[in-house]
Parts: sequence; C-alpha cells; structure tokens
Amino acid sequence: MRILFTFIGGSGHFRPLVPVARAAQAAGHTVAVAGAGGRGSEIAAAGFAAFATSEPRTRLKAADRGRIEAPDPEADVRQLAEGFARRGARRHAAAILELARTWKPDVLVRDEVDFGTAIAAESLALPCATVLVLAAGGFLRKEVVAEPLHELRSEYRLPPDPELAMLDRHLVLSPFPPSFRNPRFPLPAHTFSFRQTAVSPAGTAPRTPTVYFTLGTVNNTTELFFRVLAGLQELPVNAIVTVGERIDPAELGPLPDHIRVEQFVPQELVLTQCDLVISHGGSGSLMGALAHGLPSVLIPLGADQPYNAQRCLELGTAQVLDPVTVTPEEVRKAVSAVLADGAYRRAAERVREEINALPGAEQTIPLLEGLRGSISPRT
Repeated sequence: MRILFTFIGGSGHFRPLVPVARAAQAAGHTVAVAGAGGRGSEIAAAGFAAFATSEPRTRLKAADRGRIEAPDPEADVRQLAEGFARRGARRHAAAILELARTWKPDVLVRDEVDFGTAIAAESLALPCATVLVLAAGGFLRKEVVAEPLHELRSEYRLPPDPELAMLDRHLVLSPFPPSFRNPRFPLPAHTFSFRQTAVSPAGTAPRTPTVYFTLGTVNNTTELFFRVLAGLQELPVNAIVTVGERIDPAELGPLPDHIRVEQFVPQELVLTQCDLVISHGGSGSLMGALAHGLPSVLIPLGADQPYNAQRCLELGTAQVLDPVTVTPEEVRKAVSAVLADGAYRRAAERVREEINALPGAEQTIPLLEGLRGSISPRT
C-alpha cells in the first residue's frame, strides 16, 4: 500500500506523523511525506521520501527582541482561519492533488490543520486519516474554519458539507492521552489513541534538580529568555536551555556554570535527566514532558498553548505564568513550588502511566490498511 503523509506548518505538525509513518514503513508499506519546501531536509533526516508543497523560504527571521505582547486569542483564531483554512488550504489542496495524481497513494494521512489535503482527498475519492497535533482541543473549532473551507469546497465542486464532516469523517489518530483532551471538545467515537513512545520511570537517587527550559521553535524572544534566566540563576538547580536557530546563545550574556544554553538539543535526550520543564505549553513540548512524568511551569504565548496550559491546571501537572508580566521572582517561586510539592510530579506521572498503557503506533497500521478502497469514486 502507498501512504502519503502530509502536514502544513512546522516541526510541531510533522513530528506527530513520524511514529505512524515509521510503523507503516516497518510493515512494508511505501511511505512518502509532503510538506513545505523548507522542511525537506527534516523529512529526509527522519527517513522518508520528501515532496515539497511550496517553495522553500531561505531567509530565517530574526528573533523578537522587543517586549512580549499579550496573547491575543482572537488574532490567533483569525490566523487559523485565514492562514491555514484559507491561504494554506488552497495552496495545499492544489499541491496534494497534483502530487497524488502522479505518486498515486492509496491512503492520505494529514495533520489535523492540513485542511487542503482533506479537500484533495475528497476530490480524488481517497480515504484520508487525520493525526491530531493540538493536544487539549478547543483551539480548532469547526465554526472557526467553516467559511473559508466552504468556499474552497465550492471551488472544487464538492457537495455541501454543512457540518464539515470531511475533517473527521474517516480515521482519527490521537498521539495524546485521552484524559488530556478537554471534555468540552470531545473527539469522534472512531478516534484511536496511541503512544508515540513508552518511557520508563527515571531513577530517584538524590541529586541537584535539573530544569529544562524551551520556548519551542517559533515564538522565541530574547526578552522572555532574559527574565526566566534571571529567575533560574538564583535557584539551586542545573538548567538546560534551548533557544532555537534565531538566537545566538552568546546574546544572553555570561551565565553561571549551572545554566547551559544551546540552540538545539534533542528533547528526548534532555528529558531523561530532568525534574521539571519550563515551556510555552506547545503540544509537542508539553507531551514530551508528560511522557516522562515531568511537571511543568508554563508560559503560554498563543495558539493552542493557553488551552493546553488550562488543561494542565485542571489535571494538577503545572503552574502557569503570564508571559507579559512574569518576573524573575515569579519564576523562582513557581519553579521552587513545583519542585517542592510532590503532587505536581505525581499528577504528571499519572499521565505518563496513561500514555504508557496506550497501544503503540504499530497498531494504527491495520486501521490504515482497512481504509484502502473504502471510498467509491465520485461520479
């Protein structure tokens, strides 16, 4: 079987696809991945044939060095509707249609905000599975993306779909533990939850606590790094900090020996030696922490991050700080409190146990195989 995996956006949209794509390869299926042109090397490094759905952007944006603006949920929703459901969907629908007609996949597997692939799949009468990339739910709501997607469906002469069933009509694969999903935004009954990896509990020998601090790969801003690092300097912890490609670690000035700053360190290597994670609450960073049973201090900056942060508060796995007003003293207090109160760690460990009990990604493959030929050609 030939399976084409597609994503729109950055690494956070690609990585949830990887365990399923690797499992499909291991089962003997032919796999390729389609994403933005600038992601080709990342796709190839993961071991897949790569197809570009847009021209690569060679210019790397500079890091934001101004003060952080307050998160604007309405602006984030507009970006989802206009950037992903209108412009991005139109671009990806055309690109995936063209690619599918030559590569001839039997099944498409898209990240959940790659709306264009859903349009292309329906136009080609191909089954299309969806892999979730937004952990808590709530950010992507059908009413938010309805108008641009109805317009695009009309352009492709697809029949009306008032409930936007196309977004979850077929198999939905969730790499997140079911308890983390906000119950106000339930998933369809045919959702299959799987674990990306199983993590064994770390040892408990006495040692200096280690904190990992990341703001992901998109919203890195030196001003927030300065404030958080100022808070960490006074704590009896070792800190590992990743700042991304846009920031030179030297820009953050001389730091004490117990703080190590790098542009990038593989998260899966860092988390095995950590006791707490400070992050923006992006779904990938957060699930990595919880998969290791680690509590968090979260500083949500926008998009799905406030929804994830709220869910962590409800589950008792984190404290949450305001990115605009947070001070070094607040960072010190939050980190100290989470490290000292074992309830946060125990709550995170319960989520880890739930993750470890989920089926592995290899068990998604029979479900994908069952989709082949399940749709009659359009007349």
